[in-house]
Amino acid sequence: MDRPSAAELDADDLGFRHRPETDQSFENALAKARDGRRLTVDDAVELLTTGTETDGLDPERTEAVLTAADHRRREEVGEEVTFVANLNNNVTTACNTGCLFCNFKDTASAFEADSDVDHPGFTKTPAESREIVRDAVARGIYEVCSVSGLHPAFALDAEHHEILQGYDHPAREVNYKPPVVYDTDPGTYTEQIAAMAVDGVHVHSITPEEAYHARRGTEWSYREVYDRLVDAGLDSAPGTAAEILVDEVRDVICPGKIDTEGWLQATEAAVDAGLDVTATIMYGHVENEMHRARHLQRVRELQDRTGGITEFVPLSFVHERTPLYEQGVVSGGATDREDKLLIAVSRLFLDNVENIQTSWVKYGDEKGLETLSCGANDFMGTILSEEITKRAGGQYGEFRSFDDYVELIRSVGRRPVERSTDYRRRREITADVGPYGPQLGPRADGSPLLQAESVSPPADD
Repeated sequence: MDRPSAAELDADDLGFRHRPETDQSFENALAKARDGRRLTVDDAVELLTTGTETDGLDPERTEAVLTAADHRRREEVGEEVTFVANLNNNVTTACNTGCLFCNFKDTASAFEADSDVDHPGFTKTPAESREIVRDAVARGIYEVCSVSGLHPAFALDAEHHEILQGYDHPAREVNYKPPVVYDTDPGTYTEQIAAMAVDGVHVHSITPEEAYHARRGTEWSYREVYDRLVDAGLDSAPGTAAEILVDEVRDVICPGKIDTEGWLQATEAAVDAGLDVTATIMYGHVENEMHRARHLQRVRELQDRTGGITEFVPLSFVHERTPLYEQGVVSGGATDREDKLLIAVSRLFLDNVENIQTSWVKYGDEKGLETLSCGANDFMGTILSEEITKRAGGQYGEFRSFDDYVELIRSVGRRPVERSTDYRRRREITADVGPYGPQLGPRADGSPLLQAESVSPPADD
């Protein structure tokens, strides 16, 4: 399918029907938020804009919203700040989806065996994924998160391969080419999940978009796809690929992806299959505050129906090496004040989602800590590898030790709590002196992850 490129977009006229205009007032919206009443979309727009009657974000009104959200956070989850010991193991960067906000823009053709295109991407075999996860488990990791590109050779399982090969023109009709075409065979989704499900690790994988890819060309339901993945070892599903759940925005930034209804159907099916899920928003690109508010509405309605969302994760757009920025469609990402307001309004609006995550990967340490006073109560995980943000231009690293977490969280007067992926198990870290848990370092035997040679030697006198 032909998709518009960023170069074809008119940055000054994206044709949006939804605009941040309401009949509500900021004062009324803030009063409802302070009282704990359920907010409307118009309320959310007023809080996100600090009033639609004026341009720009008013600093005093902003502070009032942040304070209301912090108060709500204390009421709902107390002073704990949670984190998880996890690893990112993305299987492949090969993708034909063409999202304009993403640096996973290597076309899958570059990965073909006869291609002479030099590219920085990768594909891992199931055996390689298994080895990576086993090594991480030995270091103290107990969750692996895997979010990958939509490789044309990726199929759900052997049956899916057979169905896709039966098309007259599978590459054109169902975005499929057999594994033999490529330098590296990614295996199937069920093989990758089974490979990563070793040594009791919790496997957090298969976004709604990946679920769509894993059923393409079939009449299978999302529920059937997730059932097969659960049988292979899948434990929970990430709610990424949501971006903005308003189709007029998706049509601009990710026209090759499933639409809003598809994302919601897939996520609900994952819950029906017995999986905990997360939900996300990726903001700060071409959308406006009305789009953000409508996105929050769809997440809240989904949680009303399912009760399966364990956390909401705002993801600020990292723009530096993306088509949207390179072609001048956007000049940057969200401002600091927008980031804080989005977290705050998420806390106030999502009255049925207990945990709001903030991201040191997106924001850095200082700003990440500030957002813990804007409604957030979860500080991500150890990560160990974060390809997506790094490749888009992220600058804040790829790992965090337990000792780092304890020091950072205590520095703002909060209590560090190690958690399981599903939030059902918690360990408050009360010791005065570390080490407090797996170090950036810890193999199970206590040997360091970072070896001595990674530390710069002192200069000669």
